[in-house]
Amino acid sequence: MADWPGLLLLILCIKTIIHMTIKKLAAVGICMMQAALVFSQTTFNPNEHRTVTTNRTDGRFMSTYGAAQYMLKHTKPVCAFDPTFNKKQLAAWQKRVRTAMNEIMCHPTTPNKQPQPKRLSSEQKDGYRLEKWEFYPLEGCVATFAVLIPDGIKQPSPAVLCIPGSGMTMDHLTGERPIGNKRNAMALNMARQGYIAVAVDNACAGDAADLEQLAGTGYDYDTSSRLLLEMGWSWLGYTSYLDKQVLEWMKQQKMIRRDRIVLSGFSLGTEPLMVLGVMDPSIYAFVYNDFLCQTQERAIVMTAPDKRGRRPFPNSIRHLIPRFWHYFNFPDIVASLAPRPVILTEGGLDRDFQLIHRAYEISGHPENVETHHYPKFASPDKRNPNTTLPEGLTRDEYFNLVNVDPPSHYFKTDLVMPWLERILKE
Repeated sequence: MADWPGLLLLILCIKTIIHMTIKKLAAVGICMMQAALVFSQTTFNPNEHRTVTTNRTDGRFMSTYGAAQYMLKHTKPVCAFDPTFNKKQLAAWQKRVRTAMNEIMCHPTTPNKQPQPKRLSSEQKDGYRLEKWEFYPLEGCVATFAVLIPDGIKQPSPAVLCIPGSGMTMDHLTGERPIGNKRNAMALNMARQGYIAVAVDNACAGDAADLEQLAGTGYDYDTSSRLLLEMGWSWLGYTSYLDKQVLEWMKQQKMIRRDRIVLSGFSLGTEPLMVLGVMDPSIYAFVYNDFLCQTQERAIVMTAPDKRGRRPFPNSIRHLIPRFWHYFNFPDIVASLAPRPVILTEGGLDRDFQLIHRAYEISGHPENVETHHYPKFASPDKRNPNTTLPEGLTRDEYFNLVNVDPPSHYFKTDLVMPWLERILKE
């Protein structure tokens, strides 16, 4: 016997649900139509906003980004290189650069009473010995480095401190981890050439990573960089301080000639290279394997927004050092290394190279700087000859105008090894 009251109740419930669903769908449809209408009325065209402008007659900016750009354009680095320097003025300027670098890197100045570095392992390889060490740069901190000692080393010999780029590690440099381009195994290639090679991890990568290796994700530089900035430090300040401890260890080793220590940096690794080069005049020579640019200019001209109205950021947070642009740009720093030997392997604007060459001319040793461009821009008629760049550029447009070829970004072993042989030849 059918339960008619129950069946009627069920039918009533279903009708109610259907009615409510129809009302909800109608409401959603109205909202979507309204959103589409609003969007159609506010269609954003990124190309109309490539440059930063204001419609105010007084030239002021309501936009915080516009105000920041205005301040950036009117920031003149106080330690910029002057090509009219004489030799005495050059030396005085180099001291000012060193003072400024010490100020903004914020390296601890109190006596560091930490344990001595400890060797963790030693393994004989094909043609060299691989050692793994740990050291204790700060209270609560431990870091590692690797040493590759070629077979047959019987007297103090030249050594190279190898600093990796973003996403690379000490183990990539030593060949202990697979690497896409074997030329980037910088330390291993140095050891095979007969040089003692010391490899480090950058802060936040390799042994210095947090959970990223366990999770199988890329290295997270940003979170730690934020913490360091909040404490008045920076990623570069911290990283260069770690590398400085390894450099001091190298100077104490009987097998290493302390007057023939070379710093070699790839990509991100060129930044601690510049810091240490300025702060420590005893470093003999430098391998700068990255393109050279004025980072302040990069921030000024890379202003083209994306479809969401977001303008590009020229540098990630790990590159940020408070007051850096108050003092200098990258070409100024490299120029301050004169007359010590340096090779730059991946180009940039001729304008910036000319500045560096001029510093070496003033120092009396123009032969000590060697510069190269990416193969794509090796011929002068293929390079952008301009001394200034237009505003409103995308990232790719900027790279092209400063003569950068990203697919060819790798360690230029074929250029570096002959150069090292020449400058280290007794």
